[in-house]
This record gives sequence, C-alpha cells and structure tokens, in this order.
Amino acid sequence: MFTPNDLQQLASKGISKETVERQIQYFKEGFPWAELVRPATVGDGILRFDDKQISELENYYEKYCYGLDILKFVPASGAASRMFKHLYEFREQFDGSDAALAKLESDKSLQSVYTFIHRIRDFAFSDQLENILQQKNSSIDEVLEKKDYNLLISCVLEPWGLNYGNLPKGLILFHKYPEGPRTSIEEHLVEGAQHAKKSNGEVRIHFTVSPEHKEKFEELISKKAPFYEKKLNVKYRVEYSIQKPSTDTIAVDLNNQPFRNKDGSLLFRPGGHGALIENLNELKGEIVFIKNIDNIIGDRLRSETTKYKKVLGGLLLKIRNRVADFLIHIEQKRVDEEFLHEIEEFASETLFIYLPDEYKNMSSEAKAMWWKDRLNRPVRVCGMVKNIGEPGGGPFLVKNQWGEISLQIVESSQINLKDPQQKAIMDQSTHFNPVDLVCSLTDYKGRRFHLPDYVDSSTGFISIKSKDGRDLKALEHPGLWNGAMAKWLTVFVETPLITFNPVKTINDLLRPEHQ
Repeated sequence: MFTPNDLQQLASKGISKETVERQIQYFKEGFPWAELVRPATVGDGILRFDDKQISELENYYEKYCYGLDILKFVPASGAASRMFKHLYEFREQFDGSDAALAKLESDKSLQSVYTFIHRIRDFAFSDQLENILQQKNSSIDEVLEKKDYNLLISCVLEPWGLNYGNLPKGLILFHKYPEGPRTSIEEHLVEGAQHAKKSNGEVRIHFTVSPEHKEKFEELISKKAPFYEKKLNVKYRVEYSIQKPSTDTIAVDLNNQPFRNKDGSLLFRPGGHGALIENLNELKGEIVFIKNIDNIIGDRLRSETTKYKKVLGGLLLKIRNRVADFLIHIEQKRVDEEFLHEIEEFASETLFIYLPDEYKNMSSEAKAMWWKDRLNRPVRVCGMVKNIGEPGGGPFLVKNQWGEISLQIVESSQINLKDPQQKAIMDQSTHFNPVDLVCSLTDYKGRRFHLPDYVDSSTGFISIKSKDGRDLKALEHPGLWNGAMAKWLTVFVETPLITFNPVKTINDLLRPEHQ
C-alpha cells in the first residue's frame, strides 16, 4: 500500500506506518456510536449552586489559587473565513442591478447580508474600514449611498482591505472602547488578568496558533501587552504552540484507499482540536483554564463571566484537595469501612462515579486499589449552560465498551440519530457545553499526568470533504473536551448563559452582548 516515498513522507511528519494503518482501519470499520444512558441534568450529573455556595467557591479559589502554577489555554488556530461564508456567497452573485438590490431587501435568505451592510458602523472595525475606503477616495457613506456593496464587502475580506477573510478569529476586532477597539486576543489578555493572575502578578496565557499566523499574533501582543500590563497591574507571559504535524491524519477516497495529491503524495489533514491534547500535555502548569478564542465578552458584562471562572476554579481545587486526601490515606493503608463509605459517598454525589457490580464483593484492600486507580486521574470541571438551540456538544451519562457509566461531553455526530431511543435521549438534553473548562493536570504528589493515557481513541469523527474536485473521507481525533478527556474525573456545573458568547458568524458581533 505504501511506496518508499510514502514512508519517507510519514517519517518527515513523525507518523508511524502502524498509526496510518490504524486510521485506515477506522475508515473501514467506522467509530462506534456513543451509547447514551440518559442526559446529564441538574441534580443528575450537573451541579447547581445557590448564591451562598457561589460566594464560598469564589472565595475558596481566591484564597487557595495563589502559589499555584495557573495557565489560561486558548485554542486559537481556527481561520475566520467561515465567519464570512454568507458574504462570499452574496458577493459572487450580486451584480448591483435593480433586481439584485430588490432581492437583497426582500429575500429572507439574504437577511444576514442586509443586516451586515446596514449595521456596518456598529462593528468594532468600522473606523479602520472608513480609513481604507478614504484611501480609495471613498467612504462608508458614499458606498452605502451608491449601494456599491461588493466594494464594502471586499474591503472587509480582501488583502488590500482589512484582510479578514484570511485571518484567524484572534486578529479580528471584536469590541469598541473609548480608547480604541479590541481584538479577541486582547479580550483574553484582560480576562486572564482577572482570574488567572499568580501571586507574583504574572498572567500566563498559551495560544495554539497556525504556523502562518504565529508572527501576526506575536506582533499584536508585543504591541498591546504593555498597555494592558500597566492598566491591569500584571505581567504577561504569553506562549504559543502549533498543532503537531505528527497529529495530522491520513485522508482516504470513498473506497478507503489512501487519497493522493496530484503529485502522487499522500494527503494528510489536521486532526481536529482533539490533537491539542498533545500540546496541552507538553505544557507546565497545575491548573489550566480552557476557553475558545471566539467565546469572549467585553468589559461591560465581564464580571459575571469572571465570577464563574473562579467558581469553577474553586470547585476544582476543593475536589483536587479531597481526592489527594483520599489517595494519601490509601497509600498509607489507612483504610476501613467508614473511610470507604466516605469515598463512595463523595464519588457518587460529586463525581457521579458508578460502582461496577463486582465492587460489593471485593475485599477492603481490593476496593482501596480500585479507588486508587479510579481517582488518580486528571480532573476537569466544565461549565454547562441551558440549551437554547445553540450548536455544541451536550452533557450525558454514557456507557463505554467495558460497560462503565461516566459523565461525558458528546457531539451530535457521535450519536446514532437513526436509533429512536438514542435520539430521544439526545432530545431530552437540557444543557450544552460552551467550552469553559478548568483542569487539574498533576497528581496528588505533584507529578504531571501523561494526558494521552486518558484518551478514548474509539471516539473520533469521520466526515466527507473534497480536494481538487474529488470527494474524500477525513478523520478527526477524539475532540479535546470529548474523547480526549474521556477517562478524566469529570464534573459538570450549571453556569449562566452570559458565560457563552461565541462568534461563529460576523453578525454575532452585533448581538447586544458584543455591543
């Protein structure tokens, strides 16, 4: 199947022949569907806190976070081009004729384009847009008066203009401020200063970026960080990493044969955000907050978001300390029935760990060893917001191939929607995952966990894509907060909707939360 040139290509990417063969097997056999037991709901998988508990957890985090190595981890390599899909499509068809203008005003399918054009001044980048148009002896007013909408859209998308069609989301201006607009990168700098500041005033933030944009990230942060350091009385330590070539996955044709480029080489594709578990694994840090680059809010509404960051962090530290206490007791062989009952109660009420049938027949010593294996793992506390129809993974209790039931974040693509029972369980889901996590990556002795050991490799994704006009199958690794963390200790907490403010299309920046 593989030529000497193929093997050389694999070696250059750091991918073994066995890994590629295993990936091709997944294409042939498919990934097993997730087996949903029931949705995680408040009181059954999702914790909800009252005002008193929220205040206690916030205070607990503020008291015990100092001295810890805290990191804010921001996946930021995604291109912004999908944000502008409707604008690209409109520009291809719009010819400026009376019929085209009438269609823009009356066709509901073009409502998003109409809104973009007529609210253009409400975007944070409107002043920059005005400057570029003036250099071309025009202005926003003139463009709107002449209804030269292709010029306006091109000025946003093309390299001679703002070049937003070729930039990542991190470099797009999101919010307006009296002192000037901010990109989403800058908003993450501000947010990090409010919940991830160490005792020495350092705020450590790690961005995962694509190779072609790394330099632009560095330029922006070197220019802007001093301003925010002075304004917020912090010192930033900003790091970057790139998704490893060794995490790329092979593409196949519709017959499951390796897809080849025109020059005969094998086609590899990025392995999805699940590949970032390798980046996370290489970073130093005890406590890591994870949040996507586009899920960020401005100063006006930030206090609630910051509060819940600390609530999640406080709960994580409490769980981490309690688990460490249990494991130290087990190591010191201080185990009796009362101690085992204490673990069982905590694991059931807080971690939603289900005991296997054979557990009750085990000796006390065997139970202790079972708990040592089950508890000595990375921990994640995940915010969950009420489902209002937004796309995104949901929280479920899931049974794995060994019959173990655990809390998992499951994407709809992992669910067999043709199975009426599974679809019914999915439809009963009340919350979804906004990608707002805080994680503990060290064990009770302060040693780093090797995160790839806790991945469920059977939870990947297969999708249909195309290249050079030919269909192909693409494979993604288990998602970073899905299968890549499947074997972690997992806790879900209800958080308010204001903590979820993603920007999937450019018009999302017109929502009240971003204005």
